[in-house]
Amino acid sequence: MIRNLIRGIITLLFGALGFYVDYLLLRLDLLQSVKWNFSPVWTYAAMIFLFACLGFLVAPVTIRSVLKLMRWLDSRLTRVPTHDLMGGAIGGIIGLIISSLFSNSFISITFFGPLLAVLLSLFLGYLGVTIGMKRKEDVLGFLNFIPRFRDRGEKQKEVKDDEILEAGESIVVEAPHYKILDTSVIIDGRIADIVKTGFIEGTLLIPSFVLEELRHIADSSDLLKRNRGRRGLDILNQISKETAIRVHIHEQDFEDVNEVDSKLVRLGQVLDSPLLTNDYNLNKVAELQGVKVLNINELANSLKPIVLPGEEMLVQVMKEGKEPGQGVAYLDDGTMIVVDTGRRYMGQNITVLVTSVLQTAAGRMIFAKPKSSLEKKSMGLRPTDEVNAIG
Repeated sequence: MIRNLIRGIITLLFGALGFYVDYLLLRLDLLQSVKWNFSPVWTYAAMIFLFACLGFLVAPVTIRSVLKLMRWLDSRLTRVPTHDLMGGAIGGIIGLIISSLFSNSFISITFFGPLLAVLLSLFLGYLGVTIGMKRKEDVLGFLNFIPRFRDRGEKQKEVKDDEILEAGESIVVEAPHYKILDTSVIIDGRIADIVKTGFIEGTLLIPSFVLEELRHIADSSDLLKRNRGRRGLDILNQISKETAIRVHIHEQDFEDVNEVDSKLVRLGQVLDSPLLTNDYNLNKVAELQGVKVLNINELANSLKPIVLPGEEMLVQVMKEGKEPGQGVAYLDDGTMIVVDTGRRYMGQNITVLVTSVLQTAAGRMIFAKPKSSLEKKSMGLRPTDEVNAIG
């Protein structure tokens, strides 16, 4: 519907252009020079019809080109810092104001006057944008009379002075404003608890294609997938309503990319912002393409208590291990403890001594031995002697 409306507008504009072209031809007596004997009414009608048909035919190509140009401009402008945009906008406005002062002298020129006025406006506008972006600090300096800009400038100056005093040189590091959420970390749900603690700053950015994927999962015929999708939507509502952090829905999409993970990596590159995820494969792909990743699983592993060999722990042996005689216990955070010769203590709470700690990609694994067995061994008793003594 919108495309048809735009196509109609383009057709009308081309028809108006045909009317103006015919007006110029009649005014310059060019049609009489080629012995055009038709009445002006038919001439106007023919030119309007001809140009309208031309506009109707070129409208689809024009719409596609304009949409492609808008996407390109959007991807480029998102990379430009805010101060550059503000400086360029102010410079462009000043350039257009100056061009409007000179345009009146060109309009009086026959035929070429309006064209020269347009060219002058384009040139001075582009010149103003270029100068404004290059001299943004000087341009924005005129805004210091506004309290908000003055306070911001004073804060930036204080930070710069502190950095000079501490490091001996000015180093300005701007943290990414956005944290991009992927589907897996939303469904996981732990991000809501992390946000409540206040350790995440900035704005949580949720791409529209991630929301679309969540909606498809929530509408799935599979019960497990449907529950996971609805849980993800509930987590988003919880974050937006119960936390102070800002949540922003980003509408930009990449139609030339099909995979959601690839779109997330592209968006991270465009916005220069990190991805929040717990997807191992997305983590590796993003790191290879230079996109920073904040992995929830790595955060959880780093928060687990540090256990050193030789420490005592009170655990409950839950099940058998893979090797003969082994028992398996778990800490409250889910860390697996492999207890050597712990099979006979299944279902019991025993004190163990940590022998080694192994860090794997799946998490931390602790190896231990029962303290009683080590004490008997230090006294010269073997496990068989202990059994005989009990018998």
